[in-house]
Amino acid sequence: MILRIISTEKILFDGPVDRVALPGSCGPFTVLDRHAPLISTLAEGEIVYVVNGVEKRVVVEGGIVEVWDNWVAVCVN
Repeated sequence: MILRIISTEKILFDGPVDRVALPGSCGPFTVLDRHAPLISTLAEGEIVYVVNGVEKRVVVEGGIVEVWDNWVAVCVN
């Protein structure tokens, strides 16, 4: 699946990932390949994603995520 994390200033990440965990405003959740489409707001916390078995983290103050057709688009504050 492809993950794109953007802020108002720059693209923080854009590429294939194994999975991504997000700090949803109603609680944390994980997105895997072929996840059902969804749109959610994000709370303050960390986005944790795995690229080729290596875990990476991005601290966010909030934002929004859309998941569709094996794409995860995240716009963060």
